[in-house]
Amino acid sequence: MSSTRLLVLGLLNEGPRHGYEINQLVTAGALDQWTDVKPGSIYHALAKLEAEGLTETHAEERTGDRLRRVYAITPEGRRTLGDLLRKALSAPPHSTRSDFALALRWHSLLESGEARELMAASSRELEARRAAFAAGRAAKAGLSPLADALFENAEAHLAADAKLLDDLQRLLGT
Repeated sequence: MSSTRLLVLGLLNEGPRHGYEINQLVTAGALDQWTDVKPGSIYHALAKLEAEGLTETHAEERTGDRLRRVYAITPEGRRTLGDLLRKALSAPPHSTRSDFALALRWHSLLESGEARELMAASSRELEARRAAFAAGRAAKAGLSPLADALFENAEAHLAADAKLLDDLQRLLGT
């Protein structure tokens, strides 16, 4: 939820928005590939943030039969956003925690060759993600040096994961 809170409060800090607009930004930016933010979590987060006094309904717009709420960040929401930024920027960019490492410990409990087949499927999925990532990077070329640094770092992680999967498959094949 903290990723969603950070995103929603950050976007509302730029100006009032309605949930649909925030959801569209999440979808258009493929943020679910970069963060733990899922498009379906936005409306729940907006309701929770408003209940906590971090956002407020700024206006309501009628579009056809629907009433759309426009949310704005509150002063307490700005303080919370600052706390979330401090926490996020003081943590390592990528976690080394993974259920994969734990599962690898007991791979032998699976049927013969199954772990290797699962890792081969993971490799194929990873290659698809790398291709989508490369296309996303090309579409967002020239954003900023900070964005370029993030893309390079993510590409290095994906390449390292691909090498690890290749190495493990080779080791399991022997």
